[in-house]
Amino acid sequence: MEERFLHLEEQRVQLEQRRLELEREHEIRMFGIFAQMLGILKQGSGASTGPATTMSCQGFDLAPGNPRQARISQGLEQMFPVFSGLSNNPGIKHFQGSPYLSTRGNDIKFKHTITEEFSAAFLVDQYDEDKNPNGIINFGISENKLCFDLLSKRLNQNDMHHIEPPLLQYSDWRGHLFLREEVARFLTYYCKATIPLKPENVTLFNGCSSVFSALATILCDPGEALMIPTPFYGGISTHIYRYGNVQLVFVHLDSKITETNTRPFQLTVEKLEMAWQAARSEGVKVKGLILINPQNPLGDIYSQGELLEYLEFAKRHELHVILDELYMLSVFDESVPFHSVLSMNRLPDPQRTHVMWGTSKDFGISGIRFGALYTENRDVSSALASLCYFHGICGIIQYQIAQLLRDHDWINQVYLPTNRSRIKAAHTYITDELKTLGIPFLNRNSGLYIWIDLRRYLLTGTFEEEILLCRRFLDNKLLVACGKDFQCFEPGWFRLVFTEKIHRLQLGMQRFREVLEQQAQELHGKISVPRQLVEQEVQADSTEETGFVPGQQGPMNDSKIRDLIGLLQQQMGSSAWLQKSSLE
Repeated sequence: MEERFLHLEEQRVQLEQRRLELEREHEIRMFGIFAQMLGILKQGSGASTGPATTMSCQGFDLAPGNPRQARISQGLEQMFPVFSGLSNNPGIKHFQGSPYLSTRGNDIKFKHTITEEFSAAFLVDQYDEDKNPNGIINFGISENKLCFDLLSKRLNQNDMHHIEPPLLQYSDWRGHLFLREEVARFLTYYCKATIPLKPENVTLFNGCSSVFSALATILCDPGEALMIPTPFYGGISTHIYRYGNVQLVFVHLDSKITETNTRPFQLTVEKLEMAWQAARSEGVKVKGLILINPQNPLGDIYSQGELLEYLEFAKRHELHVILDELYMLSVFDESVPFHSVLSMNRLPDPQRTHVMWGTSKDFGISGIRFGALYTENRDVSSALASLCYFHGICGIIQYQIAQLLRDHDWINQVYLPTNRSRIKAAHTYITDELKTLGIPFLNRNSGLYIWIDLRRYLLTGTFEEEILLCRRFLDNKLLVACGKDFQCFEPGWFRLVFTEKIHRLQLGMQRFREVLEQQAQELHGKISVPRQLVEQEVQADSTEETGFVPGQQGPMNDSKIRDLIGLLQQQMGSSAWLQKSSLE
């Protein structure tokens, strides 16, 4: 009876949790409509829409200890992100959790990202040509599946099959010396380091997720923060929080082209300074800056000049810089140079500069968990070595990785040319399809993915609609990652992974088109909201990259206001939100 009672109680808690989530989603939707109305009124009156007109959070008198007010605050942060540099705190207390778990355990159990939820559905229903032809096709998880033939052949050669006693016993937790030596030589060569890198500065982990987790734990105290430009690979949020209880400060980037933004989602030192100052004013201690180069999900490659500016900014504020160079060999256009931070002649602060790389992306072997960190800071290395006890790599796998990395002839003459050629062909196919559909995208030459703009398929331009569209893709057996999970500032952006076999790409794009056709038909039959007044018009560039052209803004008129008020009334009528929230 007790077990039955606890089971029922857990079900009740889950239902309550879902109810709270639905309430929050509805509140965010309401704030979205109000924000659009304010935008139209501002445009009609000629008022500035810049940061100076943004309302202050303090004006809402939101007590952090009140869960209901905390949810409203998070909704406001999404609508007014100028001052919301901090990420949503993953540690917000839940209403009630499992009696078998600690508060921390319940927090981990209930806190899941959208991608984790959708990926779980994909893993139990994966597409297979023979066994499951109606399964889900993966356009969401960043994996390179184009060179399995080359890799299987290389990994099955005789030199890979070797077992000796040291490989079956405990070793240095930082990794076997023979592999750390090989990693140092590999990074020296492919990162074009000016001087040979040292094996003693290399620490090995079972994947770069573990590197993020360990670094955050030793560099920050609980509650302290690391800065990161958005959008970014959303898994980093959980990597640094679940063990270290470290938060993120977002440096929000947007797609608008301005005098200072020469390309969409451009990172500048001015934006870094603004985010750092905002966090400082909130009393948050920032200990470091995370940079992904080549960038995930944008595909941007930072120039040497940009890298130097970011590193000098970090030195001024005594910030550690964590460089994620996981896609450095996945640049498929040789005319676009990649510059590793390890290739720089002079690092502004070498003791606070830490570089990670792994084989998951560049070699398409994400199932072999391997990640490496290079740092000249001996204190950091020593602290990391203690945590490597929990993140060690099988000795036999270490031997195979060493054999793979030292085979420069095979890498340079067989693997890299073929891999780049196949990635480029897949990229060409997917971009041609997107151009045919008239879908804007960032046309970059690195990574396994492409950042696409589906904002015109959202009626009112909210994150709720974005997630619903993402679910519609999944219902049509296509896994796509939505911008919300990358903490993108603008609803409607999606990351599309294209490193799949051609027949899967073709079937996936067929399903993709079907979903957008259904979505367009539904939007056509709904209330027409004048979104051209509150977002930019976009058009696909057939040559280099997406062009973002500001829409023509006309004078405000009564019909546009009436349409928006009609939608507002419709949303209010869908629940008792107005009654229960009249005071707020």
